[in-house]
Amino acid sequence: MINFIVVDDFVEIAKTIEKIINSRLMNSDLEYKIHVFHDYDSAFVNASNTLTNKVYFLDIETKSASGIDVARTIRKNDVSSVIVFVTAHEQLAGSIIKERLMALTFICKFDDFENKFKDAVDKSVEILGHSQVIKFYDNNSLYIIPIKDILYVTRDSVERKCIIKTDYITYKVSMSLKEIKDMSKGLLIQTHRSCLINKQRIRKIDKTNKILLDNNEETNLLSSSHRKELM
Repeated sequence: MINFIVVDDFVEIAKTIEKIINSRLMNSDLEYKIHVFHDYDSAFVNASNTLTNKVYFLDIETKSASGIDVARTIRKNDVSSVIVFVTAHEQLAGSIIKERLMALTFICKFDDFENKFKDAVDKSVEILGHSQVIKFYDNNSLYIIPIKDILYVTRDSVERKCIIKTDYITYKVSMSLKEIKDMSKGLLIQTHRSCLINKQRIRKIDKTNKILLDNNEETNLLSSSHRKELM
């Protein structure tokens, strides 16, 4: 599910945003929910802290806070959510760019608002669909790992840890294969009792149960029962 978090102190603007999101997605197969707030209050903070897979549409100026300040707070622990800024003041675009908050775009309320907002909704959905991550704490450290970068995950029965092999680094974490598999939303598939493999990274499966990945690594951690499911 994608959670759209909309903050705007003008009720009519918030209603327009909600209407546009529904018009783009109501006939799709995508599961989504819209959460509307008119200020950066405790209800917004609670939603921000508890929801996952988020797209933020942040009003830059409300009575209590600046959307830019709020985005700074969001980015301290969340690099995967999509952020779109909405404002009546087009001249603030330069300030947003300097902040380097990884914002998707900046939409002025008086400059072709509806069409630009439709594009922002479409692009947000596309980004979240291609940038799924697994996120967890281990030994007081926050890990945010894009699933597309994961090659496979194996279980070390001696240390009782999972080894997550990515394109650029290997992680050892105190988690079970099941926990990691559940977080991957079907992208990491079980090929052996001690192995998960990113199904998008598989190039070839040969008759000897050897799996070739798209970086030319090979593994034989494919059991006969899981081969049948995989094929």
